[in-house]
This record gives sequence, C-alpha cells and structure tokens, in this order.
Amino acid sequence: MTTEQLYAIYKEFPSVQTDTRKLKEGDIFFALKGENFNGNHFVGKAFECGASYAVIDEEQYAVFGKTVLVNDVLIALQDLAAHHRQQFSTLPDGRQVPFIAITGSNGKTTTKELIHAVLSSSFTTYTTEGNLNNHIGVPLTILKIKEDAELVVIEMGANHRGEIASYCRYAMPTHGLITNCGKAHLEGFGSEEGVRKAKGELFDHLRANNGSAFIMKDYDYLREMSTGISMITSYGTKDADMEGHLLQSDPFLELRINKGADIPFLKTQLVGDYNLPNVLAAVAVGKHFNVDDEKIKTAIEEYVPSNSRSQLKKIGTNTVILDAYNANPSSMRSAIENFAQVHAGNKVIVLGAMAELGQESLAEHQALIDIIRKYNWQHVVLVGGDFLKLQHPFQQFENATAAREWIGQQNFDNTHLLIKGSRSMQMEKVLE
Repeated sequence: MTTEQLYAIYKEFPSVQTDTRKLKEGDIFFALKGENFNGNHFVGKAFECGASYAVIDEEQYAVFGKTVLVNDVLIALQDLAAHHRQQFSTLPDGRQVPFIAITGSNGKTTTKELIHAVLSSSFTTYTTEGNLNNHIGVPLTILKIKEDAELVVIEMGANHRGEIASYCRYAMPTHGLITNCGKAHLEGFGSEEGVRKAKGELFDHLRANNGSAFIMKDYDYLREMSTGISMITSYGTKDADMEGHLLQSDPFLELRINKGADIPFLKTQLVGDYNLPNVLAAVAVGKHFNVDDEKIKTAIEEYVPSNSRSQLKKIGTNTVILDAYNANPSSMRSAIENFAQVHAGNKVIVLGAMAELGQESLAEHQALIDIIRKYNWQHVVLVGGDFLKLQHPFQQFENATAAREWIGQQNFDNTHLLIKGSRSMQMEKVLE
C-alpha cells in the first residue's frame, strides 16, 4: 500500500496509536517493533479494543479488510507523518502553518511548554505532548495536528548524530531554536563538539530551506552555528533583539524585559536562574508572531512546571526543589550552583547518577563531587551509578528507594532539599 492510500484511511480515522493499552474506538494501530517487543503480536488485542485498522509488517498477522501490510511499520508511520505535514504547507484557505522545532541539551521541554503557552494565548497551537520527542514521538505529534492549526511547536530529542536531520525530514520545520549545547548523551555524541554538530542539524535544515532561527545571543557557539540562516531573531541579556535582565531566583525566577517588549516585570513559577534563557526564548518567539505583551506576560506567569521539572514543593516545614526528570553535567552544575545561592539555613542536596556519558562518565561524576565540596551543606546524598565507584565523604545509596528510607529517618525540619538525577534513577521516589 502506498503512503497516499494509507493517508486516505487516516483521513477517515484520524487518530493513531502504537500502544494497545491506550487505544480508543476507531484508532489506527501501528504495530511497531522494538528490542523487547513486537507489535504484530498485539493485532488481535488492538481489534478487541476497537481499532479500525492495524498497520503490520508480518503477513501472518493479516486480517482481511482490517490490516494494512507494509515493509516496515516505523517507516510507514514516519512517511505518513511527512505526508500529513505537507498538507500544512498550503491549506485550502491558502494559509501556511509555521512549524517551530526546538532541540538542545537542557531546557528544551520547559522552553517548548513556555512557547506553547505564549502562542496558544493567541493562536490555535499544537505541540509535543510531554517529551514525545523521538523517532516515534515526533511523527505521532505531527499526526495529531488538525486543519485548524495556526502554529505548531515540536520538540526534538537526540542521543546520536543524524537523529535531528531525520526528524526534519518529516517535520519540515520553518523555524527553529536550539536552547544550548552542553554535555548530554556524550556516549552517543562523543564530545561537546559532537553535540553541537548533532543539534546543529536543525540549523542545517533551516539554512538549506530558507528558514528562520531564534538564538540565545549570549552563547557564542549558537551565533556561529546559525551563520548563513536567512532570518535570525536573537534574545539574551545584551546586544540582542530582545533583552532581559535577571532580578532574582530565590525561590522563583523574576526578570525584567529591557528591550523588544514592554514587560517591565515578570514573576515566574520556575525555580532557578538557569531558566532565564527559556523564558527569554518564549518572549522572543511570542513577539516574533505578534502576540500582545500582556498575553505573553500572563501566559508565562501562569505556567506551572510539572513532571518533576523545576518544581517547588512544600512538604510540612520543608521546601523541596524537584528537578528529577533528567540530568547531565551541564544541568547538574547549574542546579547545584543555583541551590547554593538560595537563602536558607539548612540545605540538603540529593543527586542521582547521570546516564549516557560513555567514557567520560567517571570524570564527570567526579567533577560534580568537586563542585559540591565548594559549598556548605547540611547533608549530601549521592545515589547509584558512577557515584558508587568514586571516593567521597558523603552519604551514598544504591537507589532512590534506599535514599528515601534514610531521608525519612532524619526528621528534617525547616530544611531546603534539592533532588535531581537522570530519568533512569527515578529520583522522584525519594519523596514517596
């Protein structure tokens, strides 16, 4: 079956699912394969759950009139997304829908959520749900876009070269933003230079397709990476089209917009001065698309982080900064140094190990220990991974559950705690 023929089915049943546990009546089920599963095995279950069709790549699971046989289900999903994306290049009413792609080592999900909040205050805006930002999540995001779309914001994650370029093939972004390039996924990228080349694939696409970029002017490497892009909007703390100034970040980030928007004061519900570039990016994108200043201000101030990202929680007399969705050397260092500046008498830092750092992992964990030693803490708790392989004077545990038991025995009172770690460490369990 051709992509065009599959698209005709999709137009009749415009809801796609890859997990039978989430299927709704009328969904098209794509039987994806992975290292530990084969979606073809669940075709019968999909029909029991009300699937209208199932897209398969193993003929023995075919059901006459109900299954679509393709060579590779994943490629069929991505090709279908590309075909759907093309429909928004020129809609029946003549509109062209801007597609804004966001990638980076740190802050891309928060930036995506802030930009979506700002743009949806004035436009019908579709965006990536949660962090569905990989080779499956990006096409699923595209296939959820309806004809009423006025703007689309798509998050792109990557852990090796070529991924961002592949997403651009079917997302076809017209605008792009790289939050930063730090030490993330070094196992796949090899070095910070490798990170820049991988993330820079977004700018390569924009450069080749006459697209527009938003860049953080403070970062020299982003200025260099964006060279040759025809339209650039800059944001930052100086010498930018849109400038902002940090007022304070204890506990919440407050800032002033000095240039490019009439927003003299913004009080966010985000913890940490490392969120300043994320907020400035949202203001810059909002202004680019002519969102009213007051709507920009309201959208950002009303945005509440979720999913263990930069969350401030009050638990009894204690204050917890929970930033446990992800971690790499760059974001860890920022979180530690920001926490060190918080005005509080008793401070406890609870860090889970970082993942996907390859041969640099031990050195990067040691570097964090060296940073921690520079400050005075009531307690330091290090959890799992390569922290267990290093010598240090701090409390250490194999997993978050063990750390939780120790913390529960301490009877902390009027204490500030920072909890952060890689997703694999599940550091939010410390609070359970």
